[in-house]
Amino acid sequence: MAGMSYRVGIYGASGYTGAELLRLAAAHPDLDVVLATADSQAGTKAADLYPSLAAAYPDLVFAEPDPALADANDIDLVFLALPHGASQHLVPDLRKRVGKIVDLAADFRLNDAALYPEWYGEEHHHPELLDQFAFGIPELFRDDLRDADLVAAAGCYVTAAALALAPLIRANVIEPTGVIVDAASGVSGAGRKLAHTSQFGTVNEDFTAYGLLNHRHTPEIEQATGAVNLLFTPHLAPMTRGILATCYARPSEPMNSDPLATLADFYRDEPFVVVSEASPSTKATLGSNTAHITARYDERTGYVVVLCALDNLVKGASGQAVQCANLTLGLPEATGLPMVAVYP
Repeated sequence: MAGMSYRVGIYGASGYTGAELLRLAAAHPDLDVVLATADSQAGTKAADLYPSLAAAYPDLVFAEPDPALADANDIDLVFLALPHGASQHLVPDLRKRVGKIVDLAADFRLNDAALYPEWYGEEHHHPELLDQFAFGIPELFRDDLRDADLVAAAGCYVTAAALALAPLIRANVIEPTGVIVDAASGVSGAGRKLAHTSQFGTVNEDFTAYGLLNHRHTPEIEQATGAVNLLFTPHLAPMTRGILATCYARPSEPMNSDPLATLADFYRDEPFVVVSEASPSTKATLGSNTAHITARYDERTGYVVVLCALDNLVKGASGQAVQCANLTLGLPEATGLPMVAVYP
């Protein structure tokens, strides 16, 4: 019900997606963050770790990630902004204590439990919960998200690829087989942890591909788009934020519609998707919950090319999680979410 104030907890609030959740919640009229937990940063003031949060959270201290704190703080909704694998161990307990859970990790995104050992290297610990989670891309799965109690928010690569491809596969404009997704991400996608591969001296003036042939988000992209045997290659770009996905597919025979017109029609009433002739730019999405998309059909090569840009920490993570939370709580979907990017 609009106008209510919901008490919110963020587990894993010291990471980049957690900090982004705190930023977005500070501008949200109906979400009141009363609990923010961290592991190694427990006992640290949020304003000390992220001075950008000081004006909104001058006294907030990261607590230990204890599920019982959700009870103690009378939490209505919990965001889980944790590393992969951690949510599985918290959700069974938390779901008895809170009404709504939105998980930003991949723990409950895949419908098929057998895919976890294949792509994530370990068995899923609570496969019985998988079918209880709604998949969190509102523009594509809104009906599943309305009034859902458990949400698995899609990640940045999956969101960019799915927003680009799913409408075209659903409309039979492109074939679901033979799809290729090349996507580049900013360094913040690797998280706050210290690693050689994400240090300035490594990333600056470099552009590299990784996860060749077996990146763990491949089955999530297939599930979200409807593509079969999709080839996904992620790249690391020397920028802080942003995703640019360039997707290639074969048109259905015969080519039955203009892919750009199909996308424009599909997203006509969507506040967070801009479809235009212009080639998408990551800078045009910086700090916003908006994705920018374009498409072309190349008669010379016989390929459809679809591009999508978004901010990996907002529409690709925390903003999308808030958008899903709005839906599940019965709030206007765009509440508290920025549509306009920061520029320059």
